[in-house]
Amino acid sequence: METTPVESNALVNVEMQPEYFDTSINDVEAPPTKRRKKKSIVWEYFTIENIGEGVRRACCKQCKQSFAYSTGSKVAGTSHLKRHIAKGGCPVFLRNQENGPSTPLSAPSKMGGNSVGPNSDAPKKRYRTPSITYSAYDPDRCRQEMARMIILHDYPLHMVEHAGFMAFVHNLQPNFNMVNFSTVQGDCVATYLREKQTIQKLIDGMPGRICLTLDLWNSHNTTGYVFVTGQFIDSEWKIHKKLLNVVMEPYPESDSAFSHAVSACLSDWNMEGRLFSLTINHPLSEVGINSLRSLLSEKSTKILDGQLLLTSCFARSLSCIAQEALKAGQETVKKVRDCVKYVKTSESLEEKFLALKQQLQVLSTKTLSLDDQTQWNTTYEMLVAASELKQVFSCLDTLDPDYSKGPTVEEWKLVDNLCMYLKLLFNTANLLTSSTVSTANTFFHEAWKLQLELTRASTMEDQAISTLTKPMQESFNKYWKSSCLMLAIAVVMDPRFKMKLVEFSFTKIYGDEAASYIKIVDEGIHELFLEYVALPLPLTPAFAEEVNGETGHVKQEGGRGSNNGLGLTDFDVYIMESTSQQSKSELDQYLEESLLPRIHEFDVMGWWKLNKVKYPTLSKMAHDILTVPVSTVSPGSVFDTGINEMDHYRCSLRPETVEALFCAKDWMHSEPIESADTAVKMEFPI
Repeated sequence: METTPVESNALVNVEMQPEYFDTSINDVEAPPTKRRKKKSIVWEYFTIENIGEGVRRACCKQCKQSFAYSTGSKVAGTSHLKRHIAKGGCPVFLRNQENGPSTPLSAPSKMGGNSVGPNSDAPKKRYRTPSITYSAYDPDRCRQEMARMIILHDYPLHMVEHAGFMAFVHNLQPNFNMVNFSTVQGDCVATYLREKQTIQKLIDGMPGRICLTLDLWNSHNTTGYVFVTGQFIDSEWKIHKKLLNVVMEPYPESDSAFSHAVSACLSDWNMEGRLFSLTINHPLSEVGINSLRSLLSEKSTKILDGQLLLTSCFARSLSCIAQEALKAGQETVKKVRDCVKYVKTSESLEEKFLALKQQLQVLSTKTLSLDDQTQWNTTYEMLVAASELKQVFSCLDTLDPDYSKGPTVEEWKLVDNLCMYLKLLFNTANLLTSSTVSTANTFFHEAWKLQLELTRASTMEDQAISTLTKPMQESFNKYWKSSCLMLAIAVVMDPRFKMKLVEFSFTKIYGDEAASYIKIVDEGIHELFLEYVALPLPLTPAFAEEVNGETGHVKQEGGRGSNNGLGLTDFDVYIMESTSQQSKSELDQYLEESLLPRIHEFDVMGWWKLNKVKYPTLSKMAHDILTVPVSTVSPGSVFDTGINEMDHYRCSLRPETVEALFCAKDWMHSEPIESADTAVKMEFPI
């Protein structure tokens, strides 16, 4: 049957309407074969216009822009329409969002379905819609996030000019104006400066002094970069560890390089007079050490006359000792490595090896793996696994005639001895890999045990053990000599041990000569305490403001409010002397009190925080000593056997940019760190 002109026009009009429109026009009923209604909520923001034969376009109700929709039987879809609304392409909608935020394309219309309007009586249908909330496009926020991304993941700044990255960003947001190298460099430095304000507030408000560590990175162009990290506590007695500066030194081998880096850091962060200790990881000449010691004495208000200079990093010392041990048995270690390589580089051989292990009923749960020779812990773990499977290695030639003989019985014995003494180093070094900062008292336990065990082993009658451990003992003795006093005073600040553990451990190590070493520690801690009595800590800005404010009435020039005006200068001297006499007994009182029970989970910083009223001067001394870092390297570099080197790319950047990238990354990753258990310096005589 032919269709009348009226019916034909009605059908055309029906197809032009979105799904939520009434489908009856002029009382003409649509045939049952009409298109399935559209479900997308995008049609709340668009209408469809017929612009020619078989060609229809979607028109934005807000800004009236027109978009392709269909040509003949081909339909363009709705993704580009959603982007126009959701990604900020519609200027009218964007203005409306700023005036009254809404969540387009994230929820059904108010009436719960696709309807003509709020008063429509048409049947309603509910459809599931995405639960995604779209926010307005903010180009400034995009640039900030790009800078953070580059800093956090060490991406090269030039990536913003790479064609692939530019195309990727353009497809995400066509309206984003891509930045160049210079602009993103400025954005990264701006991010660093914003973060620096937060760190500066922390440092300004710290109640004590700051301890610095110095780590030198080399570079291919012979310049050096000194990484200066600060460790300190805040008013809540929480330890913070922050990378403060990366100072480029043109002549890193000079005697003044480290002194210059320290001075630059103190000046940059306004910490003159608040330096407590220095820990370095690089061998220095006598001139360089004296230069640093003089600087420390000058900048730390003569605390122990600049003797809180730790010339050895604990992590580096352990790595050096481990390398001494592996060097002593290098031929045997190479044989073991070749055996492991032989098994691990062939899938069929590894299957035979595992089958032989099961046949011989070897119960080891260790997994064989080749070592990374830049990480000594991986070599130790390889040796441990191979030693437990030595029976299997000894029988492997029965399955594979091409297998060359592995280590002999005597060589396997050497491997066992190596594992025994490397385990001591490994367990101690593992304490330094924690994400929390351990207080210095923790490491006295580890250090004196190592000193005792290596001293005993190096004098044993067993020639194999003494030959292996003698170079290890000589290497560790250098660390013990330079750091023993600081570690000992730190453990005295632990109310579970005090001087008792020092007396016990020194008697074990030094025997009849222990009394002279114990006396050095006792005199050192009393000298340090007297200096704290005579040299009170500087006021923090918050407290100084309170004292100098209108309510304090302390800062007055002459008159009745002035001490000088009352002629009380002599009285001030008397108060200082009498307070000094009383404060001396504060330390003695602490040392004479009974030891606290030794519980496994003990917060030494928390104890001093609770007892700061009882021990006002001693508590100030305690939080500085316990904060002294024993290691200069990051947790991820504890087992490194090489020296860090700045890569070619960063060497090409300006020194200020390098500092901004490294420091900002450290600050973004780190939060205030809870302290676990924690280190003064007079060199012990040999």
